[in-house]
Amino acid sequence: MDDVRQRLAANLRKLRQDKGLSQEAFADEARLHRTYVSDIERGARNPTITVVEKLAHALGVSMGNLLD
Repeated sequence: MDDVRQRLAANLRKLRQDKGLSQEAFADEARLHRTYVSDIERGARNPTITVVEKLAHALGVSMGNLLD
C-alpha cells in the first residue's frame, strides 16, 4: 500500500496544476503558508485532517479526492 502522504502529495500537486494555480496562489486560497503547501506536495509533512479539509475546499473537491 502506498504511503498516504505520497498519495496526498501527488493528488494535491495534480489537482492544483490542473486548476492552473501556483503554489503561492493556492496557498493563499487555502490560507496556508506557501512553504507548508510545498512540504505537503513533497510528502515531507503529515498534515492534520483540518489542513486536508482546507486544501480540498480550496480546490473545490472532496477530501476523498485528495486521499484516493
